[in-house]
Amino acid sequence: MLVALDKLPLSPRNARATANPMQPAATKREVRLVALANVPLVREGDDLCTLTVDALSGSGEALASGDVLVIAQKIVSKAQGRCVSLAQVTPSARALELAQVVDKDPRVIELILSESTEVLRARRDVLIVVHRSGFVMANAGIDFSNVETDDEDSRALLLPRDPDQECERLRQALLERTKASVGVVINDSHGRAWRNGTVGVAIGASGVPAVLDLRGKPDLFGRALRITQVGLADELAAAASLLMGQAGEGTPIVLVRGMDYGRQEGRAAELIRPEELDLFR
Repeated sequence: MLVALDKLPLSPRNARATANPMQPAATKREVRLVALANVPLVREGDDLCTLTVDALSGSGEALASGDVLVIAQKIVSKAQGRCVSLAQVTPSARALELAQVVDKDPRVIELILSESTEVLRARRDVLIVVHRSGFVMANAGIDFSNVETDDEDSRALLLPRDPDQECERLRQALLERTKASVGVVINDSHGRAWRNGTVGVAIGASGVPAVLDLRGKPDLFGRALRITQVGLADELAAAASLLMGQAGEGTPIVLVRGMDYGRQEGRAAELIRPEELDLFR
């Protein structure tokens, strides 16, 4: 699957109304996104570098320096062996207590607690927690969709261990294999306060600035931006999610080409707002 995001031209009337005589005319810009085909089901121990290179080749693509690869969290977790059988989980007293509040299997609650450092909210069907990675999320990101299981063995999928480190490892492996210096983002689907619907967000990043600081840059009228910081890794993750989908699409790797982000390092940990600046905790 392929989409191209292009800046639509203004009508002549609107162009005259909004043009700034002090600024040069805007030029056409384009970002290309390709969901790679023929990605097999990932199992524990699979080499994500080899899998990605093979999917690129099978899709008629080759990496170029400056490209970004967005990788679905699920295949990273599966490759790391982060599937857990509920039959092997013994709930604690705290898990049994919270299970009554949220109406969930106490074994699932135990997994959530084991992956979290703090429970912020508890209500029917959901626990809002601080994951060990620092992200605030529902149910510690534990998921059951697209996980092989059977009626006698329910299996849960936990988030990857150290997603930022995994992005860096994969980026270096791809550099060695292809000689292309690329960015890597691991994305996950998160809900949002105040808004319905999930969106893709970055839980790991390497080779791209997770946060792009535009403070001091001039706007169209020469005013310096004072507070603008762009969650670039999140925007890449959300764009790639349009092609990845949420069900049985089977396209967990998206190639992004044409992003002019500069050669800056970055980590998804930069996206976490410090607790002392969080007005809602």
